[in-house]
Amino acid sequence: MLWWSGGEAGRAVCIARSAIGQSMKTVDVFTDGACKGNPGKGGWGVLLRAGSTEKELSGGEPLTTNNRMEMTAVLRALQALREPCRVRLHTDSRYVIDGMTKWMFGWQKKGWKTADNKPVKNEDLWRALVDAARPHSIEWIWVKGHDGHIENERVDKLASDAAKAA
Repeated sequence: MLWWSGGEAGRAVCIARSAIGQSMKTVDVFTDGACKGNPGKGGWGVLLRAGSTEKELSGGEPLTTNNRMEMTAVLRALQALREPCRVRLHTDSRYVIDGMTKWMFGWQKKGWKTADNKPVKNEDLWRALVDAARPHSIEWIWVKGHDGHIENERVDKLASDAAKAA
């Protein structure tokens, strides 16, 4: 059985109750980040879905970048899962997907330097994402932003509203 409960500061908690040996529960995660100016006021939005149960999360920062908000959305989603889960993570951010699936290995090998030996931007969030992703099995799914994808439009609104409120 999988359900959501409140946690600290409204954090959603994914609680998996299963017999030993059963596979991980599957959670669909939809994320988006927004920025009013870049840098500027930013927000992030998350939709967590386990079966028919959903939970929305959002937040903002007064001075940030769009990439940082995209990363923060994914980070907050993964941190909201208390138990290891099979995650289908839907995002319109190629930056996040490519960072986590292509670039990360080289950055770590080179001591968090890029191919041209410059420091990796947003290293603090990349390191936090690596830690947050570790217990989960993640399928990274790119969706085209602002193209009528229902859940992407929903998290875009959460992120935009949070950016306006920041």
